[in-house]
Amino acid sequence: MNRNLTEDRPTFVTHLECSLTGERYEADQLHGLSRAGRPLLVRYDLEALGQAVSRETIAARQTDLWRWRELLPVRHTKSIVSLGEIETPLIPIPRSGGASVLVKDEGRLPTGSFKARGLVMAVAMARELGVTRIAMPTNGNAGAALAAYAARCGIETVILCPEETPEVNVREIAAQGARVWRVNGQIDECGAIVGRGAAEGRWFDFSTLKEPYRIEGKKTMGLELAAQLGWELPDAIFYPTGGGTGLIGMWKAFDEMERLGWIGSKRPRMYAVQASGCAPIVRAYEAGEEHAERWEDAATVAAGIRVPKAVGDFLILRAVRESGGAALAVGDPAILKAVDDCARRDGLLLCPEGGATLAAYNQAVRDNLVDEEERVVLFNCATGLKYPMPEAGQWLDKDGAVDLAAL
Repeated sequence: MNRNLTEDRPTFVTHLECSLTGERYEADQLHGLSRAGRPLLVRYDLEALGQAVSRETIAARQTDLWRWRELLPVRHTKSIVSLGEIETPLIPIPRSGGASVLVKDEGRLPTGSFKARGLVMAVAMARELGVTRIAMPTNGNAGAALAAYAARCGIETVILCPEETPEVNVREIAAQGARVWRVNGQIDECGAIVGRGAAEGRWFDFSTLKEPYRIEGKKTMGLELAAQLGWELPDAIFYPTGGGTGLIGMWKAFDEMERLGWIGSKRPRMYAVQASGCAPIVRAYEAGEEHAERWEDAATVAAGIRVPKAVGDFLILRAVRESGGAALAVGDPAILKAVDDCARRDGLLLCPEGGATLAAYNQAVRDNLVDEEERVVLFNCATGLKYPMPEAGQWLDKDGAVDLAAL
């Protein structure tokens, strides 16, 4: 067992809180959305936490997700389910991005995507709270992560995928023991089916932000980033945004770390990156709205950000605006070009969603939203190996004449 997981610990969770109204909810009870129909946020006794652990103590620990255990909600070590959640590296991409651009490569995590962060925490808490059957809609990678962690601890799982979900993801989900179904609709329409089943008591609804703990797993991206950069946050973060859990989680992490005295008041400008074919957050941002209307006829090569409507839309928009950032949309041609450029010029194979962040960054530089000298972090949310690649390779006849000069 990982050395960070060998003992139970005092928890610093005090309560849950409605992200819209501030209404308090008891910890240690199973919750979905608040009574206002909005996500619940986990709150901690940060004064006591700060007295119990320092950032130096954290820094001295093994570099994995569970090094942050005091800032996570799991009370009992026996509840933890793990597949080896490492700290992901920051990779420079000087030729396709720039001298000051780093990619946080989340494809190194279990099941090959950053969905592992959120789902490992959500499943651990489901286990702790006695959940035995879960259902969730997914565009692919979240379903794969849920299937893996649920299989690890024996929780039955039903997963609904839009018909456009990449085949590799559907097969990965099935291979890890979940009951997976394709649905002739978008992810929010899959979510509506999950919601109906939850209302009938068939399962617990694990949709994005409809349980409180995926945010807590995703916030470890922000905690890691601070530690990796010497407790000095970057000037800007470009984040591929569908449901937006990671962006919301990082913004929460930055606030908690400042209140602990681990970082100063500086915040990165947060850029929520969407595809032009599905950009409800961008449209709401540009219109000055607090909530985003559903995007009809959503279509993009970047399946992970094909989310027509996000329940946490106001939290995404709040973080973007408070940080001085923006919501940006890029087209599929620019996404695919960025993936190709990064692979050919810097040797890093991005997923399409990661390609969207590079395309958005390059566009932001051209539009003078970001200076080339600023330290910028792009999030590559999954390994590019999960996605279709162009056909390649030419044939040689081993028995024929080969002109080596032409090779």
